[in-house]
Amino acid sequence: MKITGCETLHCGAGWRNFSFLKITTDSGLTGISEYNESYGSKGLTGVIEALMHTIEGDDPRCHHPISQRLYAMTRQAPGGINQQAIAAIENALVDIAAKALDAPVYALLGGAMRDRLKLYWSHCGSYLMNDKAAAVMEMPRMRSLDDVVALGSRVRDSGFKALKTNIFLFDRDPGMYMPGFGRTPGGPELNVEKNIIDGLRDQLEAFREGAGPDMGIHLDINFNCKTEGYLQITRALDDLGLTWFEIDLFDPTALRHIRNSNRTPIASCESLYGVREFRPYFENHSMDVAIIDLPWNGVWQSMKIAAMAEAYEINVAPHNFYGHLSTIMSAHLCAAVPNFRIMEIDVDDVPWKDDIVTYVPEIEDGHLMLPKGPGWGVELNEDAIRAHPPIG
Repeated sequence: MKITGCETLHCGAGWRNFSFLKITTDSGLTGISEYNESYGSKGLTGVIEALMHTIEGDDPRCHHPISQRLYAMTRQAPGGINQQAIAAIENALVDIAAKALDAPVYALLGGAMRDRLKLYWSHCGSYLMNDKAAAVMEMPRMRSLDDVVALGSRVRDSGFKALKTNIFLFDRDPGMYMPGFGRTPGGPELNVEKNIIDGLRDQLEAFREGAGPDMGIHLDINFNCKTEGYLQITRALDDLGLTWFEIDLFDPTALRHIRNSNRTPIASCESLYGVREFRPYFENHSMDVAIIDLPWNGVWQSMKIAAMAEAYEINVAPHNFYGHLSTIMSAHLCAAVPNFRIMEIDVDDVPWKDDIVTYVPEIEDGHLMLPKGPGWGVELNEDAIRAHPPIG
């Protein structure tokens, strides 16, 4: 079997795009993967297509040697967009390799240890803090703490046992605190004012009121602080009994200091690439839960990272705020690793999200049911993708 070419497909998803890679072979088998060019990765499609030209004629079932060769070719500029491109290619090749064996991907990873994966409702209310996104989703815009209480009740009534939220601001539109991404004032110094912390406490207490005492609540602080600011927020909210504080920080020692300063667990690492970048975080025991982005790292590389985490007694969770294909790809990893913590999923999204795949993730009582078909167990509906042209 030989690789004959590829196609990239893009679907407009309101305020972002869903992007996909399809690799073709001379056997008629195709492999697919989802990648993301909407958040800090402009030009990723071009890098994928350039790297694909170098592996035409190769056996797609040899995904590990191919990914290692692509890494060697990009060694002088490791990580970043190069790694995301390698991951997209690896994920599509693994899909082909599993289909060739008429087996699910998790079988190639050693077999499923579980067929029900606990979920948390991610970006809970976050997209609804933006007028445009709320309109595209055909849902009311979040405007008050009463809306937060009502959303917490909706999460509970939907059967979810956990949710994750970001930092809301009800005095502006878009109403999110995001100086770390250059989208609201506060950068590049990233100092945190007292009113932000006070408002965040009110927000989390409103979620607790609506969702009830048993709901696991995760707070994602993202890249919005420096070490001092993270300490201010986490120490001020450490009494709320949250499941974790999620922090993006490129200094493993500073992150360990934050972890040592709080009782609430710390989750991190969603923006890291490969075992080399994760290693110092594990060696410093910088976090309680390691978050792995499978579309960025590739499923085979992600399995290596999870194995390294297990050696340090650290559980892992996927970074998964993309489309349904990414959810299913991440589910195969979560099913196979022994040190699984919980899985992220975006629930509120554009109405046509279900149309662009042939299998929609099945959720029961806040758990994702593992798909059973060969490969990822899902294909793309290309007509539906083309019906929603990419934005931007």
